[in-house]
Amino acid sequence: MSVSLSKGQSVSLQKAGGGSLAVVRMGLGWEAAPRRGLFGRRARQIDLDASAVMYADRRLADVVFFQHLVSNDGSVRHTGDNLTGGAGGEDDESILVDLARVPEHVNQIVFTVNSYTGQSFAEVRKAHCRLVDETTGQELARYSLGGGGEHTGQVMAKVVRDEAGGWQMAAIGAPARGRTFQEMLPAIEPFL
Repeated sequence: MSVSLSKGQSVSLQKAGGGSLAVVRMGLGWEAAPRRGLFGRRARQIDLDASAVMYADRRLADVVFFQHLVSNDGSVRHTGDNLTGGAGGEDDESILVDLARVPEHVNQIVFTVNSYTGQSFAEVRKAHCRLVDETTGQELARYSLGGGGEHTGQVMAKVVRDEAGGWQMAAIGAPARGRTFQEMLPAIEPFL
């Protein structure tokens, strides 16, 4: 059963029958909003990019994005860059996280999305991020990135290691400015 998250909500990543999830996938999907043009309605292509920024407390430890597809330790992997979106409600980009392999010093992974081509989220529709149990394919949580806005990036969500060694996902949904994850680092700081 999937949980639909609102901004600021969190969900435990413990299995219902006990035990922890092994591998989760953070999926990002979007479509370009149709625009009125001289020859009718057409959608302009939008290149959104998903990134996973790994932190040891508040210190940047590693990052996975379209130019660095696998974390240095191999626990986080980006499946590839989608330049246009529009997979019809499915994920256009995915980041796989092997929770058991994430190094102990990494205690939070922040997922961001940014418009590499510089269009604002007002030009994006049907955008979502979702967390999936990669072993079973079951969707665990979904967060709608709707609402448009003039921002070019968004701090989507994060997974945080708790004191018992388990993980929780928290929806953030904070608008930001930036075409790359590097430009969004200041926007991530308040959520660490």
